[in-house]
Amino acid sequence: MRAHEGAASLVCMTDTAIAVSGLRKTYGELVAVADLDLEIRRGEVFALLGPNGAGKSTTVEILEGFRKRTAGDVTVLGEDPQHADRAFRERIGVMLQTTSGRSFLSAREALHHAAKLYPHARGVDDTLAAVGLEAKANVKPQLLSGGQRRRLDVALAVIGRPELVFLDEPTTGFDPEARRQFWRLIESLKDDGTTIVLTTHYLDEADYLADRIGIIAQGSLVALDTPAGLRARATGAQVSWTEAGEPRTESTTTPSAFLRTLLSRHDGEIQHLEVRHPSLEDVYLDLVGLDQPALAQEAS
Repeated sequence: MRAHEGAASLVCMTDTAIAVSGLRKTYGELVAVADLDLEIRRGEVFALLGPNGAGKSTTVEILEGFRKRTAGDVTVLGEDPQHADRAFRERIGVMLQTTSGRSFLSAREALHHAAKLYPHARGVDDTLAAVGLEAKANVKPQLLSGGQRRRLDVALAVIGRPELVFLDEPTTGFDPEARRQFWRLIESLKDDGTTIVLTTHYLDEADYLADRIGIIAQGSLVALDTPAGLRARATGAQVSWTEAGEPRTESTTTPSAFLRTLLSRHDGEIQHLEVRHPSLEDVYLDLVGLDQPALAQEAS
């Protein structure tokens, strides 16, 4: 290792929120997570993607300290989450994928109760406003819509001003406007220096929010890059147009040259001409080996 590389490694370690080396989780002969290595930096939004059964949820639960690992080293905020104490719990926020909709406490009361568990909690009214629940502050969870309950779950996860937040499928049940409001909340948390680990089936959400994306398939990390870096792995484009009344489609690795050739064969405008470059979803599906119907079923 060169001297400047050693210095860079030291800085990286200082700025690391989560460090995972050789993480393995087995259930008998079933391997849920297979020797996974991962580093998540402080202050970044990190999206962990993968189909159901890929080991994504198991990995996150190990990082949260809710599940024991079979082998490997895990450090979260400088602590081993498997042996974490209350002081560690005060530094993280956790939003689970599903929560109970029945409670004797209203949204405001639930947040007041949760705030007492943390030494430097956010203001309850500020938190309600941040998740768009001011008008439902005195309503109990069972009377909230599914999307409103998810907003309350987010509020409970961030009320303690955590250094690190785990958000598991946070926008399930949100309408498009509510999803955009949630995205603004995530951006505000990041501006405050909060590290965010996000799992989602919405590829556009990961593309918009994440600084980096890790993709897990069959218990292994198959890709780790920025959204732009992942999209850049795909080459070429799909060109669609109508010719002699019939729809035509051509895949090409040289779309500009193909378009010049296509234009030379036509007089005037080409009907319904469209050039589609590979999206993050295309790259994801290729990496995890799923087709479009399979992904739709996973996300439903």
